[in-house]
Amino acid sequence: MLQPALARKDDRQQPAHIASKSFDATQAANGVIHYKGSVLLTQGTLKSTGALATAYLDADNSVTRVVITGTPAHIEQLDDSGNLMQGDAATIDYDNVKQVAVLTGNASVKQKGRGDAHGDKLTYNTQTSQMTGESNGDGMVHMTFLPKPKPAEPATPAPAKPSAPAPSSTSAQEKP
Repeated sequence: MLQPALARKDDRQQPAHIASKSFDATQAANGVIHYKGSVLLTQGTLKSTGALATAYLDADNSVTRVVITGTPAHIEQLDDSGNLMQGDAATIDYDNVKQVAVLTGNASVKQKGRGDAHGDKLTYNTQTSQMTGESNGDGMVHMTFLPKPKPAEPATPAPAKPSAPAPSSTSAQEKP
């Protein structure tokens, strides 16, 4: 199994920003907001883009779920170590309460230095880092694992050169 990195923990404490060409919102509890055209959602290092996004609100008007569609919809985020995770799919459905992202339709997830996964459906839990993958019909789920980089070996000192012979200390003898 691909060993995903946990999403950056402090991102959830950052304000969420959504930009789009237009939106249509219900200002009631349990409302829905539809964003259309060049949607950009950011929260800390999290960035997601798509053609359309639908945000679902709870009784307190807090976002409980966001569904983004595009050709493809895209999501990316840094983990606490600064490694980038990127995902693309026809639809990205993020449950903000359970903290689970479901990528469907030609889904792919790439993690810098770790590898990638491809399938019809990839499910990723951002808290536990558990990932599952599925393919429909005759399709297959594909994964690539990258080897861990070898630690750098300590530099070995160059072998000592043999020392030059000491100068001769013989003195010239005088002839009698």
